[in-house]
Amino acid sequence: MLDEFIWGRVSRISPEAPVPVVEVQAESSYPGGAANVARNLRPFCAGVVLCGAVGEDAYADKLRGLLEAERIETEALVPFGGAPTIVKTRIIARQQQVVRVDREKHFGPVREITSRASEIAAGLMPSVDGVILEDYGKGLLCQELKDEVCRLARGHGKFLAADPNPDNPLDWSGVDLLKPNRSEAFAMAGRKDTGALDDPLADQALLEVGDLLLKKWSLKGLLITLGEHGMILFENGAPPYHTPTRAREVFDVSGAGDTAIALYTLAVCAGATPREAAEISNHASGIVVAKLGTATLEAHELVASFDHDGKTRVVYEK
Repeated sequence: MLDEFIWGRVSRISPEAPVPVVEVQAESSYPGGAANVARNLRPFCAGVVLCGAVGEDAYADKLRGLLEAERIETEALVPFGGAPTIVKTRIIARQQQVVRVDREKHFGPVREITSRASEIAAGLMPSVDGVILEDYGKGLLCQELKDEVCRLARGHGKFLAADPNPDNPLDWSGVDLLKPNRSEAFAMAGRKDTGALDDPLADQALLEVGDLLLKKWSLKGLLITLGEHGMILFENGAPPYHTPTRAREVFDVSGAGDTAIALYTLAVCAGATPREAAEISNHASGIVVAKLGTATLEAHELVASFDHDGKTRVVYEK
């Protein structure tokens, strides 16, 4: 996806309708969706390869250019003439989103695109450290593609994490980590969310959902992001682990889930334990929500967050 931002100020109400008139002051564009996960990985990795479908249009060219400027490999992007590149345009005034305009066309799995993505995954798998599946429910990620990527990852001993979408009900068996947010977790478990408690470890409904999803797909790990309440990690054979939010300011929560799965996967691939990875992921998410737009973070910001917390000293070697 391509995320566009139109920044402006509101000085009056339109005479044509009871809506604000935004006077444009600046415009910016960023890689969004799964591409934002790649952006979050790039400051910490020697290389990141992004595989996904894009349209055959000017927006795809713009997206490639932005990715290449951040040194993210784009050779694995698959052009698809049957749908436009997804573009989400946000109009923001006084640090508040006024409206969002989406350009997209929903489509089901296309065998040609699925087969091409599978071929690309097979070619890349021996050379990568880990794989992240991002499901935004836009049509590319189907059961066949998910199962093939799982088979390839298991065959090469690679860590595989997935960010699910309840609107695209897949069998997530075989992944090493599943990372839904709270509402997604309840939806996938078929349970009604009656409301969060301040202490997630005392939230019986949440604990039951975590246990149910672990067993449903025989998962090794389940990381549920909880917004202002941080994250909770469920592991097979271990008690749930809660890490409270590290955010000191919250301006924009968009993209925080992308940061969470990116840094968790990165940490595990670098040798961290699941609980250490959850802490790193949580600190990283706390940094990006204090920024406007589709934000990422740098290594020095992550180190500073741990230093501010005062519990752990992080030494980063690039």
